Amino acid sequence: MSAYSIVRNTSVVRTLQQKLGRRIALLRTRVGITQEMLAERTSYSVDFIGLIERGVNAPTLARLKDIADALSVEVWHLFCPEVMLPKDKSGKK
Repeated sequence: MSAYSIVRNTSVVRTLQQKLGRRIALLRTRVGITQEMLAERTSYSVDFIGLIERGVNAPTLARLKDIADALSVEVWHLFCPEVMLPKDKSGKK
């Protein structure tokens, strides 16, 4: 594997982490909970939730399941932007 391939793959992984983090943050705000509330529901620290939402940390599958459960969605919803999101408090879709 060339050095370019490694760098390229690293950037792909980073991009996926960032997209996943933004999706989790969007779902969290749509269901009307704070990072603190999500942390409490998952038993993870607020700092860890923030790192995930910023795309710095990639959660394991087990942690993704915990996050999905806390957001009342299926794990695959975290990866599918086409899936209809719950309405936010203002009634927007």
